[in-house]
Amino acid sequence: QQIQFADDMQEFTKFPTKTGRRSLSRSISQSSTDSYSSAASYTDSSDDEVSPREKQQTNSKGSSNFCVKNIKQAEFGRREIEIAEQDMSALISLRKRAQGEKPLAGAKIVGCTHITAQTAVLIETLCALGAQCRWSACNIYSTQNEVAAALAEAGVAVFAWKGESEDDFWWCIDRCVNVDGWQANMILDDGGDLTHWVYKKYPNVFKKIRGIVEESVTGVHRLYQLSKAGKLCVPAMNVNDSVTKQKFDNLYCCRESILDGLKRTTDVMFGGKQVVVCGYGEVGKGCCAALKALGAIVYVTEIDPICALQACMDGFRVVKLSEVIRQVDVVITCTGNKNVVTREHLDRMKNSCIVCNMGHSNTEIDVTSLRTPELTWERVRSQVDHVIWPDGKRVVLLAEGRLLNLSCSTVPTFVLSITATTQVCTL
Repeated sequence: QQIQFADDMQEFTKFPTKTGRRSLSRSISQSSTDSYSSAASYTDSSDDEVSPREKQQTNSKGSSNFCVKNIKQAEFGRREIEIAEQDMSALISLRKRAQGEKPLAGAKIVGCTHITAQTAVLIETLCALGAQCRWSACNIYSTQNEVAAALAEAGVAVFAWKGESEDDFWWCIDRCVNVDGWQANMILDDGGDLTHWVYKKYPNVFKKIRGIVEESVTGVHRLYQLSKAGKLCVPAMNVNDSVTKQKFDNLYCCRESILDGLKRTTDVMFGGKQVVVCGYGEVGKGCCAALKALGAIVYVTEIDPICALQACMDGFRVVKLSEVIRQVDVVITCTGNKNVVTREHLDRMKNSCIVCNMGHSNTEIDVTSLRTPELTWERVRSQVDHVIWPDGKRVVLLAEGRLLNLSCSTVPTFVLSITATTQVCTL
């Protein structure tokens, strides 16, 4: 099933916004706005009572063209960016090679990605090559606040902080796009939310865009929908399907980060555990390889016959989810589709089953169906909830069904350097 576009602006505002870490009414939309921050973030300011939108902040140069949690954290963020630069050799080499020529002079790029130390290196490379950038986050909880502060201190117009509400999320995107005397001519997107917003709210700006760069399966699906409807009037680059993205980022990045995310949140031992991985694309292949190496018994669900055959040839048992749902200890989704794990599946899971998602969007697990009066939500720790059934059964839900690796852990810097370099080359 493909991600559907909203028909009107009501889609952006129909979900109630609540404050406080116990709020369970955050967006259940098809956007990627719901994701927790990287566990590596220097600060955890989700409980800060003052919204950044209400603060008056300036950097050392006197500019206030940004909105971050705390500009005073810039020094810590700069250290994290410098560490990331050490392992992003491809991107740094490209920067040194081309910054004298300024090949992106005249490019006005509006971006919407995870704002981490690694993406900060990408943003600063674009600026070094001559581009003007304005940036927001593609997930409301994936921003490293100190990194956003470092970018703001360096002069990048960044609008993002950890713990944004749904309204904050779209406000940040709008501040990047709706600027007097500045109009974007290129979009760099991760998930399609920025493209969606510009297309719906600023059609005249959208028509003047010279190119769109999209790096996620979810965002690519949305672009194809526009294309099939005859509404994609600008060139778009599908970075997700490039060899350097699929065969490296999707595969190797997930192979390492899946275990990291699960270990940090649950301390689970994988030896002997029964795990079902939904989807055997590049992300699924990486997850399965890592789990198998630690001694887990891995099942695979897959609708594509070629991928299913690959899973079989790699030594995994290909099953239907309904066949194994009662016995497995961990359920991992990585398909890019919607409602892969339904309420029926969740009802049949055994006690203490761990459920998580490695896809970009938060729709693979039907979390909406769990927000009912008969079920009790209990926050155990950051990014970990117990959903308790009337009979006492508990399901361990990680990051409320959002992207696990960028929600609960970090991702390998070196692999991201390959993807980021590909993105710069497409521009």
